[in-house]
Amino acid sequence: MKHTIGARWHRLTYKISHKIQQTRRLSRKTVALGFLLAGATLVAVVSLIFAHLADYALELNAQLVARHPWFAWVALPFGFMLIVWLTRRYAPYTVGSGIPQVLASLSLPYGPNKNRLINLPQTLLKIPLTFLGMLIGASIGREGPSVQVGAAVMSAWGKWCKKHNLAFRGLQENDLIAAGAAGGLAAAFNAPLAGVVFAIEELGRGVLLRWERQIFIGILAAGFVLVALEGNNPYFRGFTGVPLPDMTLWVLGCAAVCGMAGGLFARFLYKGVGWLLPAQGKKWAAKHPILLAGVLGLLLAALGTLYQGHLYGTGYMQASSALLGSTDFQPGVALAKWVATVLSYWAGIPGGIFTPSLTIGAMIGQQIAVWGGTVDYSGVIVLVCMTAFLAAATQSPLTASVVVMEMTGSQNLLFWLLVGSIIASQVSRQFSPKPFYHAAGARFRQRIQEESRSDRPAAAEPNHTTKEQA
Repeated sequence: MKHTIGARWHRLTYKISHKIQQTRRLSRKTVALGFLLAGATLVAVVSLIFAHLADYALELNAQLVARHPWFAWVALPFGFMLIVWLTRRYAPYTVGSGIPQVLASLSLPYGPNKNRLINLPQTLLKIPLTFLGMLIGASIGREGPSVQVGAAVMSAWGKWCKKHNLAFRGLQENDLIAAGAAGGLAAAFNAPLAGVVFAIEELGRGVLLRWERQIFIGILAAGFVLVALEGNNPYFRGFTGVPLPDMTLWVLGCAAVCGMAGGLFARFLYKGVGWLLPAQGKKWAAKHPILLAGVLGLLLAALGTLYQGHLYGTGYMQASSALLGSTDFQPGVALAKWVATVLSYWAGIPGGIFTPSLTIGAMIGQQIAVWGGTVDYSGVIVLVCMTAFLAAATQSPLTASVVVMEMTGSQNLLFWLLVGSIIASQVSRQFSPKPFYHAAGARFRQRIQEESRSDRPAAAEPNHTTKEQA
């Protein structure tokens, strides 16, 4: 009897002890998940603030250009010079898109230089600098910068949690960077699924990531937090469309045209302005990057005036109206927007190419629809060209397809978007063999390694507008 009671008591105490251990493990996992969701919320909130600032800058620029025709001629050259000076002095690693910096950070070895390109205080300066660029009329976007800012926020949050032994002990630095970067993209486009695809296709290309469950949770959470705050509204609203007759031929034609245009676009961005200058011009540009920015600003002002201000900013309104069936455009506007975006990038200011690329594709689609006599189906052609040009510029066809699908709510056309983007990406490789973001990221990685060896300050580096456009 005593033996039976003792055995039962032993089993009971064992079960109680086991349940207590399970509860502790569950509690630790719950706490860790809470801190992960808190980090994703920070990324989403920062992206949301950035989005509202960008929208305000674009609206204010449109008003100023409409009221004062001379505004662009003053704001662009002097504004470019001011932004380049501020960038080189206070935030040299924020130049350009921001996605190359994240890719370089992922590929750098663990150590003191791992987060140098996504240092939080410096990276946060990318927000006001991009805001200023949009305010004066640069042809730039905020989505690439949102990726770099998201990576910096999540990385800094993870470091703080690890330092205080709160969470993320099982996650490596690359895991946090990837979660923040892809979460930034998901929040920027209000497209959670696109953030996951971006992480797999773009961030995981050539870099070993463990793809812990927490990474995907963090990415999706950032997108869902923005949906909760802003509503489940597509980035481009109101699009409806069905496949055209002879859809295969239309997709092949659009992919071929956008593949060539996007491939050349990526090549020009990567090569930099020095690629087109003679030897003396290259030396001058390298010695006088601020003056060079002013000259490029004047060229952009002249081009923008010729096209009545339709080249400034992201081009969101033009792309949106094209998706809704508008075919009212000036001849050559797609080429002009292409050049305007290249000039803005060459100037060496912070700003992305994601949304301007979509706008260029939309303008190409408008032209193709008119030439092909399919005005009634122009929205579908515009949609395919937006996806194809973005895929050609980035050589990330899956990301381009899913991003545009979520931005427009065009799930019924996803198959055709995939076909067009894959073909356009392959055509693009004939003009730009290495994906633009990764080629630019390699330059940032080399720059960090050279600075580490020579112990030179970033501001003393050679002119990034001619050497390391990224």
